[in-house]
Amino acid sequence: MSDPALRRIVPLPPIESEVFQTYEVAHEFYEEVRHREQLEEYCQWYRETAAQNQRDLQQMRGETNLFGWFCRGRGVN
Repeated sequence: MSDPALRRIVPLPPIESEVFQTYEVAHEFYEEVRHREQLEEYCQWYRETAAQNQRDLQQMRGETNLFGWFCRGRGVN
């Protein structure tokens, strides 16, 4: 490709375009990685919260229902 006439026939692609495309692909990749990490953190938090809520519910089911005692006298079940 040292012949100047050949360069006029088949121009080389601009280097800036290739660099920008590489940057754009890398940026999209890191954005996807960040999004997936945030989603995984949210899912982990959700699982922990759901497990804690289940433990709290089981504990409340074992406790005496004081509200039910107060409402029985008023005719509300």
